[in-house]
Amino acid sequence: MSTSIQWRVMLLLITAFLAAPACAEVDAVARPAALQEIPDAELGAMRGRYIVGDDRIAWFGVTMVSDWLTAGGQRLQGAMTIGFDLRGARPEVSFLPSVTITGVDTAAATGTGEVDGSGLANVGGLMQAVQVAGDGNTARNALSLRVREGVIPGRAGGEAAASAELRVDGAHARAALDDAGARVLLQVAGQGAVEQWIDARAIGQSIRLTGDGHMAGNRLQLDLVRQRAPASQTIHQNLVQAIGMTRVGGL
Repeated sequence: MSTSIQWRVMLLLITAFLAAPACAEVDAVARPAALQEIPDAELGAMRGRYIVGDDRIAWFGVTMVSDWLTAGGQRLQGAMTIGFDLRGARPEVSFLPSVTITGVDTAAATGTGEVDGSGLANVGGLMQAVQVAGDGNTARNALSLRVREGVIPGRAGGEAAASAELRVDGAHARAALDDAGARVLLQVAGQGAVEQWIDARAIGQSIRLTGDGHMAGNRLQLDLVRQRAPASQTIHQNLVQAIGMTRVGGL
C-alpha cells in the first residue's frame, strides 16, 4: 500500500473514531456531561496554566467481521483487521483481510421479496440499517469502542494483500482496503447483501435480506491504546506549551 493511501486511510479511520463514541460502548473513559465555551476575556487572562498529560495515542485499530448463514446452509464470512502504530515519526499500517464460503447448497431457494438499499449512499456519519423482505430471519449490527492502556498488538509477519475475494456458485465475499476506505461485503444471488464500511463520509453497517430463514450479523470494533510518554518527551511538550501560552510583557 502506498504511503499516500496509508495516510488518507488513517485520517478517515481516526475521524470515524472521533465521531463514534456518541453511539458506541466506551470502556474505562469518563466523559463530561456537556462542554461549555470559555469566554475570550477569560482565555486572554490565562498564563501558563495548561498542563499536557503524559499519555499518548500509541495504536489505533479497527476490526470488522461480517457473518451470514443462509437458509440453505451456506455460510459466508468476511473479516479484516487494520492497525496503525503511531509510536514512530510516521504511522506503520498493518492490514489483514480474510474471506470464507462453506457449505454450498446449490438447491437453496432464491429470495421471494425485494429490498432497496440505494438510499444508504446519501447517509453520512454513523449508520446502521436492516432491511428484510421475508420471514424467520435474524439480523444484528453491533459497534463497540474500546479505549485502554497496555501492550501494542503485534503485527503479523509479511505483507498482506490489499484485498481478499472469493466467489462460489452465486456467493461472493470480499474484504478490501483502498484509497476510498475499508469495506467488507457478502452477497448471495437473489438473497441480498451484508456489508460494513468506513469511508470519508460514514461508518456504516447494512443487512439486506430478501428470503426466509437467514441469520446475518455485522460486528465492528474500534480500539485505541494509550501509552505513557517518556519523561523527556513530556518535559519537552510542557515547555513548548508554556512558551506558546506566554505573551510579551511577562505574566
